[in-house]
Amino acid sequence: MKKSERIILGIDPGTTIMGYGIIKVTGKSELEMIEMGALHLSKYPDHALKLKKIFDRCVQLIDTHAPDEMAVEAPFFGKNVQSMLKLGRAQGVAFAAALSRDLHIAEYAPRKIKKSVTGSGAASKEQVSAMVQRIFKIPQSSMPNNLDATDGIAVALCHHYQLSSPEMKRGVSGWKAFIKENPSRVKD
Repeated sequence: MKKSERIILGIDPGTTIMGYGIIKVTGKSELEMIEMGALHLSKYPDHALKLKKIFDRCVQLIDTHAPDEMAVEAPFFGKNVQSMLKLGRAQGVAFAAALSRDLHIAEYAPRKIKKSVTGSGAASKEQVSAMVQRIFKIPQSSMPNNLDATDGIAVALCHHYQLSSPEMKRGVSGWKAFIKENPSRVKD
């Protein structure tokens, strides 16, 4: 009897560095890291060229690994509007790459990703990286220098954990689940 397999591509979008990670889930919880890395974009002066490089790398990862789903970290809300705009464009280009290959996309807030991997939504990038290293039993010598790569794996892990949670299996989560489970607490 063959165990079911699911491949998840995780993307941590950015216009300076885009982290990515691909995991394979066999059965309910057997995890294997397929690839992780970072696309360095600071050498490209033109923002449009950076977006093209993000698109091309995402398409290459999708075509190479044939993931079943892609999970992307949502932009966080900051004070610098220009940075937010650029980050949103990077995320949009990653979405376009997935859509060009008919790939399902899920989006997760940074705090959600950190909490699902480390247990704390306020975890540092170093704590996320250490947990990724522990989960996949990666030797220190094989760990990437850049934390964006482990962030990409963390996004994929978050998606796996969300799909494995009882709330996701029931098809309700968030406010809808709260209202359904607590109708007496809702006022008209």
